[in-house]
Amino acid sequence: MAEAATPAPAPKPPRRGKTPLPPAPPPRRNKAVANAAAAAHGKTLTAWTEDEIVEAFSRFEAQDPEPKGELEHTDAFTLLVAVVLSAQATDVGVNKATRGLFAAAATPAAMVALGEEEVARHIRTLGLYRNKAKNVVELSRLLLERHKGIVPQDREALEALPGVGRKTANVVLNIAFGSPTIAVDTHLFRVANRTGLAPGATPLAVELGLEARIPNHFKLHAHHWLILHGRYICKAVKPACGRCIIADLCRWPDKQF
Repeated sequence: MAEAATPAPAPKPPRRGKTPLPPAPPPRRNKAVANAAAAAHGKTLTAWTEDEIVEAFSRFEAQDPEPKGELEHTDAFTLLVAVVLSAQATDVGVNKATRGLFAAAATPAAMVALGEEEVARHIRTLGLYRNKAKNVVELSRLLLERHKGIVPQDREALEALPGVGRKTANVVLNIAFGSPTIAVDTHLFRVANRTGLAPGATPLAVELGLEARIPNHFKLHAHHWLILHGRYICKAVKPACGRCIIADLCRWPDKQF
């Protein structure tokens, strides 16, 4: 005779007086959302005076007279490659990837000889690494074909290379060749809009606004100061307003001290 099945135990009643769980915290604003909010609010802000702009950049200069970019490179070519690889990646991540890559190929000819698959292997920790590998090999080939392996000191010629946009060209022109260009990345875009220094709906609008307003004396280092300020102080989610050296000049109403 088959044994009767044991009935499943009845569910335990909920404990009385149990403390309810706290509500879930609101989702953190990411960079895109923070930048959009800054750009929208930037339209409403009072423009900085010339004296305020001079004061702000004088403070940046006093704090860091010779700011440097954080991408590791040895010359214009390795800088160009590093900046191309930095799209949608952190400088720290790019530096880890390029140490091995540049040890294997530090010239356009060596990069072409290394080939797309090997370049991809070196940079596989980066987002979009296969497309980036293709661009790096092709821009190296075009540098040899069009410019005798030398990185051109011309924005139009740089932007004609695969993977090179206006921001990348401006970084190379500024760091490698000492041109007073302003490269607008996500950090600088946010700072310019959030503070009211140069509001603009697009990176190009911000770039042109900054070029028109920043005195020539400060232009060479201006984009470094603003990028580093956005990366470490005027952060997207939790700006460190208490450590900001231009907080008294900033037009952003939601300062966090």
